[in-house]
Amino acid sequence: MSGGSAKPKRGKAAPASLQYEHGRRAEARRKKREFACLGAMVIMLSVLALIVPMALADETWGDKVWSDLAPAWPGGAYAFAGTVGALVPVSLAALIAPLSRMNWKKSKVRSAAWAAAGVPGFALGWVVTVTIFATFRPKHTRDWDADCYSEGKACWVHVHYPWLWAVGLLGTLVTAALMIAVAARLANRTEAPAT
Repeated sequence: MSGGSAKPKRGKAAPASLQYEHGRRAEARRKKREFACLGAMVIMLSVLALIVPMALADETWGDKVWSDLAPAWPGGAYAFAGTVGALVPVSLAALIAPLSRMNWKKSKVRSAAWAAAGVPGFALGWVVTVTIFATFRPKHTRDWDADCYSEGKACWVHVHYPWLWAVGLLGTLVTAALMIAVAARLANRTEAPAT
């Protein structure tokens, strides 16, 4: 009888070398997932380590900056806003310039030194950001309570200095344009052939 009662043939087992290769790939994928998870946790903790102190600093001295320091600044609060705006591109340049020179593969010591050189730019940017955030009012006007209008708080700042944002933005744009012009001129000088 030649019929359909024959059992189907089972495939041969993979050789040991292929099983080992499959195991290595699975292990590599598992390590990659663990590394991605660890990286996400580090990023999340770093963001929290930046935001929480900013919020505390805003609550502690943010209102004092705008009620005490800004009016006493030479030229008043608008000059202070222009100065803060001008410091935005300066702090970014002071942070990015050293970090762009890092090359961990070439020299770990030199890269660590460049990272340390970026710390003042980071600190300046942090202070400037807290100063700017102190002027952010709640999104909805129904949340503009009496505390928002107390001296130095966000609503108080906008009532006393309504064009603060424009002066700060102008300071940022003018300083950024000047820095770009200086960088372009320096780049042209270094590229010009010596005669």
